[in-house]
Amino acid sequence: MKNEENRKYIKAGLTAIAVIAAALILFMILYQMDNIKKNVSGVLSILMPFVYGAGIAYILSPLCGKLETFFGNTLGKKKLGNALSILISILVFLAVVVAIVLIIVPQVIQSIITLMNTLPGQLRAWSRRIESLTEMDPDFRRLWESISAQVVTKIEEFRDGGIMPVVQAVLSGTATYVSLLLKVLKDLILGIVIAVYFLATRKQFATQSRLVLYSLLPEKWAGLIEQEIQYGDRMFNGFFIGKLLDSTIVGIICFIGCSIMKLPSAALIAVIIGVTNIIPFFGPFIGAVPCALLLLISNPIHALMFVIFIVILQQVDGDIIGPRILGNSIGLSGFWITFAIVLFGGLWGLFGMIIGVPLFAVIYDVLRKLCYHFLKKKGLGAMIEAYNARFHAPLPEKPQNKK
Repeated sequence: MKNEENRKYIKAGLTAIAVIAAALILFMILYQMDNIKKNVSGVLSILMPFVYGAGIAYILSPLCGKLETFFGNTLGKKKLGNALSILISILVFLAVVVAIVLIIVPQVIQSIITLMNTLPGQLRAWSRRIESLTEMDPDFRRLWESISAQVVTKIEEFRDGGIMPVVQAVLSGTATYVSLLLKVLKDLILGIVIAVYFLATRKQFATQSRLVLYSLLPEKWAGLIEQEIQYGDRMFNGFFIGKLLDSTIVGIICFIGCSIMKLPSAALIAVIIGVTNIIPFFGPFIGAVPCALLLLISNPIHALMFVIFIVILQQVDGDIIGPRILGNSIGLSGFWITFAIVLFGGLWGLFGMIIGVPLFAVIYDVLRKLCYHFLKKKGLGAMIEAYNARFHAPLPEKPQNKK
């Protein structure tokens, strides 16, 4: 009896010590959160070429795998087929990047030149429209005079303060952005080289990771985690490949539509719409806003035509193109897709908006499986069947054609 009581006290004491230790560790982490973020950011900045390399290799992995199978069956030499597959995959990636740059850069330069040439005339035209409105409406005239007075005050303050501080700020900001751009280019070049190594050793890395997983965890839990990792890989791979194909089609349709409507900078607008379409739900509208503003300055009618066209294109993409390419691979309702975009977009910005949907789909799947596991453990499997029958009923089978 005394031994059992002593064991209970020992267990209670160890539990109390573990809880106190966990609380202290959590407090230290929260207290040092700024330093932890700074150190993590520093490490990520150093390892950014590996992040780029892993991302490029992950995107090119399906293409590389298909090419390996093709060359393996055609050439019969595994090493040569693998080398050719990696080479062709990298060349395809570089060709796509170069093509996008060659399309965007000239269009951006041309758009800026056109904007600078047309802006004075557009400002004069808008000024005449505003003057005509001020003559018709006394309240609007007072509002316009107030705004004009504030603008004049700011200009005088700028003039009295001198232009040198502004020039210094502009030069400093330009130097910062140029330095950042050079760093990104350096990391990207190193990332392409590292992507080659990732593609060449991706199967070995996967096997090593599996060995580590099974060495650290019980076989049952290791198997469950391995299944979830495979599910996440299918989810991310299918989502990104499908989204890239969907965005390419949307960009091509946008270019054809803008060319038919004879809108200026059709190629630039199509690239912007296609790239931002990668972001689910909000992407087309995020890309449409700057394009519409650019068209509004030159011609309001063009801006209105473009907005109507983008609304129609978004409906076509959401109802026809997207479902045929992606299907129901995500397995999330519209509410959870919006929730994932808002949540991860707020946490990680544009990057979070892109990866938020497949990441939340994996989290949702884990929580669903845990919920089903505990319900079955409690003998409440009927609740799962009732839920699936009500909200996830199987689609009716198509009637077979009688011969």
